[in-house]
Amino acid sequence: MNTITTDAKLAVLDPPSNLGLRPPAPGTVPGCYKAPWALRDAELLDRIGAEDAGAVVPPRYVATWEPGDGVRNGQAIAAYTRKLATRITALRDSGRFPVVLGGDCSILLGAAVALREAGRYGLAYLDAHSDFRHLGNSPHVGSAAGEDLALATGRGDDYLTDIGGLRPYVREEDVIVLGLRDEEDLGDFTGTGITSVRAEEIGDEAVDDVVDAARKVLVREELDGFWIHVDADVLDPSVLRAVDSPTPGGLDADRLVRLLRGLLRLPGAAGLQITIFDPDLDEDGSQAATLVDVLAAALTP
Repeated sequence: MNTITTDAKLAVLDPPSNLGLRPPAPGTVPGCYKAPWALRDAELLDRIGAEDAGAVVPPRYVATWEPGDGVRNGQAIAAYTRKLATRITALRDSGRFPVVLGGDCSILLGAAVALREAGRYGLAYLDAHSDFRHLGNSPHVGSAAGEDLALATGRGDDYLTDIGGLRPYVREEDVIVLGLRDEEDLGDFTGTGITSVRAEEIGDEAVDDVVDAARKVLVREELDGFWIHVDADVLDPSVLRAVDSPTPGGLDADRLVRLLRGLLRLPGAAGLQITIFDPDLDEDGSQAATLVDVLAAALTP
């Protein structure tokens, strides 16, 4: 077991990609590409004492898509995944702990490829949704932000799921999904090796038990470590609503902080990413400040 933890120097890297989302309205583009700037403006780097690792500039977003076209912006996502993986690998090789500010959930593929090149890694996936759409459970695929966990576990076209001949980037039995609550998604993991814990099961008194459940998945002799994915929609909309698909019944800030701190203290934590926060839906910046409060409380002693 590799024991990279947050004792390593934190380094903030921005992949401001919205390639994996559909347009929120005709003639518009998803605003989550602005999230790194909003979080930086809310003093995230100072709050967590992190180095600035710069940004990975994404390709142009193309809004046009029809059912049957495959993954929206798919080829661009594949090319971007390679660039992002290279940057994450360089940070980890230098002894840094990457804190990756998306962007949409398709940036998971960059981290997954980087870690798969290094060995066998697990995944703690904190999200209100399964992000597990694939042709085995849907008539067509579309936006990768709703499919990234399926892609990371090997479901989809080779150009996205087998970069470098590495399929799957993450094995099913090495994944735990935490905070799931979208009613349409609750059955998506039936018959797979993926472990899931619903948001309603992560009560105030249950956080330690959930971390123990994660330990059983993520801290095993055959694993070299694990990545932490945090979709901002894992929080309840009463706490943070500036996301593309707010879903009631999520975690409050305290439970998310406690859950993240528990995960980060497990041996093998290799990095963390935050996704889907949309500053276009946060006119006064208060929700960016809330998200920075959560991340700072989780990532600092």
